This record gives sequence, structure tokens and C-alpha cells, in this order.
Amino acid sequence: MRKILFILSFVLVLGACDKGFEELNVNPTAPNQVPVTTKFSAAQLYTSGERYENWRANLIYSSTMMQHLSTTAGYWSGDKYTWNKGYASSMIDRIYGNAIKTVEDMLVQLDEEEQPEEMKAITRIMRVFIYHRLTDLYGDVPYSEAGKAVITGNLTPKYDKQSDIYADMLKELEESVAALGSGTSGFGDADLMFQGDQAKWKRFGNSMMLRLGLRLIKVDASASEAWVTKAITGGVMESNADIAYIQHTVGPEGINKNGNGEAFSADSNPRMSKTFVDFLQDDPRLPILAARRSDGSTAIADLKGLPNGLDSQLLEEATGELDTDLYAEPNRSIITGEGAPMFYQTYAEVEFMLAEAAERWGLAGGDAEVHYNAGVRAAMKMLSIYGDDAIIADADIDTYLTNNPFDAANAIEQINTQYWAATFLNEYEAFANWRRVGFPNLTPTNYPGNETGGTIPRRLTYATSEQSNNPENYAAAIASQGPDVLTTRVWWDK
Repeated sequence: MRKILFILSFVLVLGACDKGFEELNVNPTAPNQVPVTTKFSAAQLYTSGERYENWRANLIYSSTMMQHLSTTAGYWSGDKYTWNKGYASSMIDRIYGNAIKTVEDMLVQLDEEEQPEEMKAITRIMRVFIYHRLTDLYGDVPYSEAGKAVITGNLTPKYDKQSDIYADMLKELEESVAALGSGTSGFGDADLMFQGDQAKWKRFGNSMMLRLGLRLIKVDASASEAWVTKAITGGVMESNADIAYIQHTVGPEGINKNGNGEAFSADSNPRMSKTFVDFLQDDPRLPILAARRSDGSTAIADLKGLPNGLDSQLLEEATGELDTDLYAEPNRSIITGEGAPMFYQTYAEVEFMLAEAAERWGLAGGDAEVHYNAGVRAAMKMLSIYGDDAIIADADIDTYLTNNPFDAANAIEQINTQYWAATFLNEYEAFANWRRVGFPNLTPTNYPGNETGGTIPRRLTYATSEQSNNPENYAAAIASQGPDVLTTRVWWDK
């Protein structure tokens, strides 16, 4: 608790103003310099996210576009394909001023203080994770000049091409994992994910390389295979003990809380999507992830999913119903708490990616079924991180796999549909992977007056303030990537 309070006090200082950052960057021995360890904790929490962007970008948009969640509330724009520009830009609005600013400042401080290379390597991996979420969501974004307003005086950073960002992120991962050894890094317990365990950071870095390598599959299949091979050779996650996640707490106030959980505390509208509930019908995860809104029942017969793309009037016309309380919502007794874990990347995801690599190229031992089964098992067992009420018995997993065996004829679809299920609530990743492979096969909605012509959006949009605050670079990004609308595809989504 003492550490959390210290982190909170640091965050409040950062949020108050930028005064003093000039001194922080040029005089690391000054008494008012914030320890780099504390900055690292804050960067991890900022990356997990506040209520603001998690509510808007992760839940309102991404979760409903991916048909994990659904609601008749009009301001939930995602499955209605309407354009709320402030909601769509929420991630880009928040992440530059906190996570990116912090991690870029850390890299300067680590050099000035001549800290060990392993601390720099871990920070660089963290930096890649932050930027990869941004570029996957928006496409071309400020990267090489970002987060350095105090360091360099540049208040109008250019937008780097996503192809260049990806090339650099992969380079950063390759160099960083090579710099890591064993033992505990200088971050120690300030590292909220791995407590400074260098071996786990190395596996996380390689697992991120695996994720980014597979993102290239549409634009450069040979490069995709090469990076995936390199990641597997380097050593990726080996069990649920390697999962990259933040265990949040219900207090103190601020970013110590789970941003999704804070959104659920404030918003009673979201329901489980019919698409997702139908998929989970014989799955032991269903009563853990869902509960009936009216009474909290988790009996399978009581768990009904709400169709996507409806408002109250359309729901009444379609079903005769006015009240959504008889539909299932995310299970508020298990998964929606403000002290719930927030997952960055899981072992289950890694196993599904290994299954795909085995199927496509004969990598990872060449047996896609072995990795598929391991991924399903890991996705179910990892729910125990939420608490004892989320434990699934091995026998129930065995039964599920018997009833849902690996289908070699439809391997890529089956693997990535399970990936979609495993990334519930990490909707940034669910959205990115769906755009990469097109699975699961989601049926679009066609809400009246939607912005996309009844197609699922392909990206979110930039902050409107950029048109006045950074007009030349904004215009260059639009000229390079395409119109700043929901249907413009990012570089790797061809």
C-alpha cells in the first residue's frame, strides 16, 4: 500500500503541470528528481489506462465492434458504427500526455544516471507495447518525435508511417531481449508486472515480437514468417505464470484502479453480445464471464445475449421487449471490479499464435493441434486470476476439448476465433487481431445513419485538435494514410 500511495503522489504531480520537467531532464541528481523506478510503475499503470479511454476506446468502441458487448444506449457508438469524434480519439488524447511522456523521459533519465542496460531494455519493451496499441488503433501516429516536448522543445511532432513504426518496434524488441539476462532487474518490485524478473521480460519481449510479426501477414508474408521464427527461437511465454498483466487495487483513487472496472461502476448499460454468448454456450467460461442483469443468475438457461446494433426502439420492433435487464451482462461479481487484473498479453494468446505459426509454416514443432489445445486450456485456467469463483476444473476443460476438437480443415478460423474469446475485455487486441485475419466471422450491423455503410470500422480517428494544433503534420498523415474516418485501413490491414 505504501508503494501505491507513492505512485499516486507521483501521478498527481505529473498531472498537475509540466513545471520542473526541464530540470528533471538536465539535472538527474537534483533533489526533486522522481526516481526512475516510481516513473516505471506509473508508466505501467498509465498504459493499463484510466476510466476515460478504457470506457470510450476499449469498451464503447472496440468491445461492441468485436461483438463481445452490446447495448441499446445511443452513446455506445461501436456496434452502431456512428462517429463520436471525442470517444474515437480518447486513447490518442490520453496516452501521449501520460504513458508516452513518462516512458520517453525515463529513457533520458536512465542514460543520464548510467543505469544498467537491463533497465533500459525493459523500458524499451514497455515503450513498444505502448506504441503498438496506438498505431494498431490509429495507423500513422507521432512516434520518433513523440513525448519529447520538454526534452527537445518539439510541440508539433510528425506522424510516422506505420510501416516505419513497425520496423523500429521490431528492432527495439530484438535488441532489448538480447540485452536481458536472468535475475532481478533494478526495477525490482516497482515493476508491477514481473517484479523485475528479467527472464519473464525476455519471454514477454519475444511474445510481443510474435504478435507484431504476425501483424505483417497481409503486407509481407515472408517478413512475417521471419520475425515469428525469430520470436519462437528466442523463447516466448511458457505458462500462465508468464502472463503480462497489472493487478489493480480498489484504492487509492486514480490509476491504481482498473479503468474497465471504473467504467462498469459508472455505466449499467453494457450487456453481453448475442454473438459472444452463442459462441460460449457449451463453454465453462460462460457463467464466469456473464450473469443475468436482473438478478445475477449464472444459470446457463438464464444467460441470453443482446443482439448488436440496436437502440431501444429497434429492440422493441425486433423482439417486443423494452427492458434489457433479462439479458446477460459482464459478471459483476467476478470480472468487472475496480481491483480486477488488466491483461496486456496472455500465454493463451501466445499458444494460439504458435498454433497459427505451426499451421502456416510448420513452426513451433509443426503440430497446430497441440498448441490449439494448450491455448484453450490456458485461456480457461487463467480466469483463476480473478479469484476462486473463476476456477475451471480440468475435467470441464477436457470435456470442452472433446466436444470441440481441433478442426484441421478450418484451422486458422478456429484458432483465431478462440483468440477472440480469450481477449475479451482486452478489446484493443481483439479488434487488431480480427482486422489481421478476419476471424471470427462477424455479421456487421446496419444501424440507421451509420458512418460506414454497414461495415465494421477498421480504425479509430485522430483528435480533432490536431487540425489546429499540428495542422501540417496532421495533413501529411491524411495525405499518406487516407481520410481520417472509421473506414480507412491501417498499413498492415490490407
